[in-house]
Amino acid sequence: MITLTERAAQQVKTLLESVDDEAKRLRVFVESGGCSGFQYGMAFDVPKPDDRRLESQGVEFYTDATSLAYMEGSVIDFDDGLHGKGFEIRNPNAKSTCGCGKSFN
Repeated sequence: MITLTERAAQQVKTLLESVDDEAKRLRVFVESGGCSGFQYGMAFDVPKPDDRRLESQGVEFYTDATSLAYMEGSVIDFDDGLHGKGFEIRNPNAKSTCGCGKSFN
């Protein structure tokens, strides 16, 4: 399971208001790249046939099976403070992360 904090869920809901396609939902994924081997991604997209549907804090979102395997147990937060980074992912499966927190291995 991937969970959203209340702050992250509220930010996703706010961003969804500006999406022009009502079928689109948040997609959370992992892809090769970044300075640590893999990087996180988030986008608004339509569901695909093999997606896993998840829900947290009243927000429905999607991920693929491979990304879910890398992110199982992760928590997505949102920090908009003075030094905030935006969305932050705390992944208990990551052996190491880069300084920006956007990539891991």
